[in-house]
Amino acid sequence: MKFEEKLQKLRKEKGLSQEALAEMLEVSRQAISKWEGGYSYPEMDKLVILTDIFGVTLDSLVKDGELEDDNENTSSAPFWTTRGHFFEYKSERTMLGLPLVHINIGWGARKAKGVLAVGNISTGILSIGLLAKGLLSVGILSLGVIGVGVLSLALLLSVGTIAIGTVAIGAIAIGIFALGAIAIGMFTTGALSVATHIAIGDTSFGHIAVGRVANGAREFVDTTPGSLNLSAIDGAEVREAINEEFPGMWQWIVNLKTAFLG
Repeated sequence: MKFEEKLQKLRKEKGLSQEALAEMLEVSRQAISKWEGGYSYPEMDKLVILTDIFGVTLDSLVKDGELEDDNENTSSAPFWTTRGHFFEYKSERTMLGLPLVHINIGWGARKAKGVLAVGNISTGILSIGLLAKGLLSVGILSLGVIGVGVLSLALLLSVGTIAIGTVAIGAIAIGIFALGAIAIGMFTTGALSVATHIAIGDTSFGHIAVGRVANGAREFVDTTPGSLNLSAIDGAEVREAINEEFPGMWQWIVNLKTAFLG
């Protein structure tokens, strides 16, 4: 069996596409295609990485004949690669068709996909990376049901410098419930608070506006010198106004928004 036949056989047995193998080796997909077609041959450092990935000896990979397992790195073990400027590990055990753990970090667009995914670009149930996508995601750019990041977009809870989600907490927070230095949404609390319904903050704009500076259909202003917590505003009056302006609003929302008022 020639090298190109062995490479194609090993790649398919490992369940890797040409694109996936190319990413591990930091080469183009076309390079893998040429190797498998017998039109070109990988450099020595790439051959060494291939032996790590597939768990075979270098001699049996490059010489005509049958493949031999490397006793220290068998093909049944999780593959790991630490060559150049990247590290990759993928567990053999899977759940829902995904490896339990996939770590792929280093220079370039290192992609990880698993139940636990850690990579420059990661997708998983728990995802950590520069760009993280998942049920729970943590990253510079975070996309998920629950997201934490510099820029976080999440369906349920979003925490970040810029946070967008149903519940958003951040320097700039945008959501149905938003808490931040600048908070924009339906129910907001912040230094600058802008809301369609209830806005509470140092400066607030909303249908019901509560703050040191307030602008809205119903306004509640704390003029106490040096006041920071708006405790001089009567919470009972605010609750009454909310119930009048928004009859049928869930009481837990009313209580949550007015909990710290006097």
